[in-house]
Parts: sequence; C-alpha cells; structure tokens
Amino acid sequence: MSRAWTHDAIARIEADFRRSADTHLIRLDLPAFPGIPLYLKDESVHPTGSLKHRLARSLFLYGLCNGWIREDRPVIEASSGSTAVSEAYFARLLGLRFIAVMPESTSREKMARIAFYGGECHTVPGPGVASEARRLAAALGGHFMDQFTYAERATDWRGNNNIAESLYHQLGAEPDPCPRWLVVSAGTGGTAATIGRYIRYAACRNECTRLCVVDPEHSVFFDAFRTGRRDLRIDAASRIEGIGRPIVEPSFVPEVIDRMIRVPDAASLAALRTIERLLGRRCGGSTGTNFVGALRLMTELRERGERGPVVTLICDGGERYLDTCYNPDWIAAHGLDLAPWQALFERVLLGAPWSPPVALDEAGDALAACHSPLSSEARCSTLIR
Repeated sequence: MSRAWTHDAIARIEADFRRSADTHLIRLDLPAFPGIPLYLKDESVHPTGSLKHRLARSLFLYGLCNGWIREDRPVIEASSGSTAVSEAYFARLLGLRFIAVMPESTSREKMARIAFYGGECHTVPGPGVASEARRLAAALGGHFMDQFTYAERATDWRGNNNIAESLYHQLGAEPDPCPRWLVVSAGTGGTAATIGRYIRYAACRNECTRLCVVDPEHSVFFDAFRTGRRDLRIDAASRIEGIGRPIVEPSFVPEVIDRMIRVPDAASLAALRTIERLLGRRCGGSTGTNFVGALRLMTELRERGERGPVVTLICDGGERYLDTCYNPDWIAAHGLDLAPWQALFERVLLGAPWSPPVALDEAGDALAACHSPLSSEARCSTLIR
C-alpha cells in the first residue's frame, strides 16, 4: 500500500471540505407557535445536494485511514440513492472507480446522477443488494463501503464539524441556543447516532435537548425501538426514499434516542406541499417526514405552555423526486390520500389543536427502559396520540 497516495487522498478530501461553506440554518417564526421557532438545517446545499455528502466524506476518510481504500482499487456501495451520488463524487475526486449496486427498479434519473460523477450502476433483480456488493468487491479486489454498518462509527461524533456540532455552533448566537427537540429520520441510523451521542457528550450545554427520530410506514426501526428487538424484518420497501429499512441496521442505536414517531407516508408527502408554501421551494420526502415530527412536537410544547426551539433537517431537494413524491399518478398508484393531512397542517399552522386523521404511533419518554432485548411487551406498549 502506498502511504504517500493515502496521504494525498486525505489531503484532497480535506481541501475539498475547506472549499465548502457550512450548510444554512433557516429560522421559521410561525405565528401559531409564539416562542417556539422552527429551525431547518439545509443539507441540500452540499456539493452533491444532500445530507449524505457528510456521510460519504466520513466513509472515505474512515476507509482511507483504516487502509481499506487503496490506489487503483474500486470502491463498491449498496445504494441507489443519495449516498451513491455522494460517494461517486468523492471517488472521482480521488481518481477511483466507483460502482453502485442497486435494484433493477432504480429510476433512470438516479442512475444519471451517479453517472454524472463518473460512477457505474450495477443492477440486481432481487433484494440482495448488499450481498451482491460484497461479492462484487471480493471479485474485483475492491472495497465494499457498507454504509449501513459503518455510518454510526465513521463520523467523529464528538465534533470535528459533524452535523450536531455545526447545529449547536450556529444556534449559539440565537436568543435561545438550546433546542428542546432535535428531529431526524433514520436511513442507516448514523445521523441519529451522531446527534444523540453529541447531545450527551456536550450535556453541560445541551441538557435541555432531546432527540426524536421519525420513521416512515414500511420500516422496522420504530418497532425495534419500542420492543428492544434487533431481529425484526419486513418484506416491504419504504416509499420515502432514503429513510426506513426492512431490517434493523447495525448503525441504528436506539439507546441514544429519547422518542420515536411513526409517520404515515401520506402525511410525509402532504407535508412537502406545506413546506413548499413556507419556503418557496421543494424538498425530498424524508424532509416531509421530519416536518411532521417537528410540527407534532411543536403543538405539544404549545399545548403545555412551553417555549423553546425545535430543530430538524432538510435532507435534500425535491428535484430528485419529480417522478415520485411530486407525481400525482405515482401517489394515486400507491393509494395515498394527502388531502386530510394537508388540511390538518394548515389548521395547525393557524393555531388549531393536533387532531390527525390517523393517530401517530409514538414511543419514548416513559419507555426509556424498553431498549433492553429482555423488555416485555407489557412494559413497551406503544403510546398512541
């Protein structure tokens, strides 16, 4: 292995990082929520357009420093979405071949984004994307990045400009610099793990903050948090791209989460229409899921007469989802009715109480002891509101 090449590769990534400004933190003061500002950390402004830019940078640095990523060896990832786009960007920066293993059903638009940065798309007919990526890496003598295993450990959760440290630095000059809730969704679970650990690590400043993770319909993360089981599995794939998983991934760390909310997909997509009205721009589906959780918690604070910021993420822009989240035919084909949820959000933003068409599944607070696999179903019963 060429130590000189590794040092040069790390220097290139660090130089690229210094050329990039931090992402914006947008403040929304909604009249119906006096004293409860909503902050949106806009991760869509990264060079590759999503939150996954941070993860890809961390995974490359982690692989380089572990000696796994080497000169003239290809990098392989199991991803059809934003992670593959961002990893293709960094592979091109280092002059490395990059192959994204993905289902045959992946849209042409996403493949084109990966190809734009010089990446290759390797499709498989069934669900065994990760196993095929692992096989391909072995056959080519390359490195399987394996985002779902390494997302929670590749990022330095104690700081070094991770997303949590960036958030608190930007909030430092605000009237109330300590958010009551940080709301994120989980794909690998790595972002939630980083933020949850940082909240505890910097507890002397952030003792007022709790972490809420929102989960879409077709995902096992909520039930894993509620029951403490890591062996859960479902056959359905999440309709909210980038978040929700059919298995409990290694990077999902429930012990650092204070609360989880399961958000219906119709609510996530309806929220995108509300966000577009508030911001004048479109966002991706996971941002809609985040917004539903944030709005739920803001109404709860308001009902209790409490004040303080709520913070969530804009994960990526809506231009990647014109054929799904913003396509009426796709929405109808999945049997999703957005109208009742859109009406709810508009009422809540005018000061009405939280009265959703379908109650959200919620778990946390009193269920803090449920993270042990030995916890009983009785102790971990779901909270419905």
